[in-house]
Amino acid sequence: MLKGHQSWVFENKPKIIGRASIVGPFEGDGPLAKDFDIIHSDLYLGQESWEKAEKTLIEESANLAVKKAGLTKEQVQFYFGGDLMNQIISSSFAARSLNIPFLGLFGACSTSMESLALASFTVNHGGAKYALAGTCSHNASAEKQFRYPTEYGSQKPPTAQYTVTGSGAAVVSLEGEGPAVTSATIGRVIDMGISDPFNMGAAMAPAAVDTIQAHFRDMRIDPSYYDLIVTGDLAKVGYDIAKTLLIEHRIPMEGTIYKDCGMMIYDYSKQQVQAGASGCGCSAVVTYGHLLNKLEQGEFKRILVVATGALLSPLSFQQGETIPCIAHAVSIENTQAT
Repeated sequence: MLKGHQSWVFENKPKIIGRASIVGPFEGDGPLAKDFDIIHSDLYLGQESWEKAEKTLIEESANLAVKKAGLTKEQVQFYFGGDLMNQIISSSFAARSLNIPFLGLFGACSTSMESLALASFTVNHGGAKYALAGTCSHNASAEKQFRYPTEYGSQKPPTAQYTVTGSGAAVVSLEGEGPAVTSATIGRVIDMGISDPFNMGAAMAPAAVDTIQAHFRDMRIDPSYYDLIVTGDLAKVGYDIAKTLLIEHRIPMEGTIYKDCGMMIYDYSKQQVQAGASGCGCSAVVTYGHLLNKLEQGEFKRILVVATGALLSPLSFQQGETIPCIAHAVSIENTQAT
């Protein structure tokens, strides 16, 4: 059901009945290691290229999420997925082997919640019995495409972020048990004129705040409704900007806990990640691993995940374009909590 101008309420409360978070070795050395299903020790994942390794990540997380839901791939009607590679090849090539009807998405790093929102909308309105949402990123493939190959050894400014090697996937259904997806707010594209690909957090922060504002306006609630609000990979620079903007817009965030996935997955004191984490896999693995574990354990009852994405490409950067950004918010609730 549409509520307000850009939000959906899922009155049937579709549930996440199976989920998986799979990461690379660097993420496995971080503070959230115990919340990941699989930690790979090799960035290549036994493949011959970074891109093939990334495709393998989404295949693994999709298959594991389906297995944990107690299903077979043949029972899943639709797969909603995307990634950062040219023409979303990681997801589309994975869909070739998954053999599930595929709807490809590009929301950059917002794809985790974009895919979950669309899967939940489809299931809530009877368009599918089981829908799969997933996304992935790989540090070496993303750095090679958007900035400089890792092997180049270029120095990065403090505003730069470190792309997560990881993949998260979830199966959504009206049947079964699991956290419920209760609403979603679809973001607008916001461009504040930033053109530096090494300062994604600053570019994405206004989009995150715009979507958070829209969510509270459409749903007629305030931040205290949630035990936790988390943005997706703004990292240190974008997180500080978002906090300032939220104050300027008089959004009372003191009524909740506000964190950022890009600041949660790595240990700043031990891991050299500049401003923090980024990548489609960032908010996906943090949400489908750490956050939903906390939700199911009863530490939180309601959370709002606001995944952010910078919609640039190497071509747009080379042509001097600024960076348009977007954020999508999804509300997830533990319906068993008292």
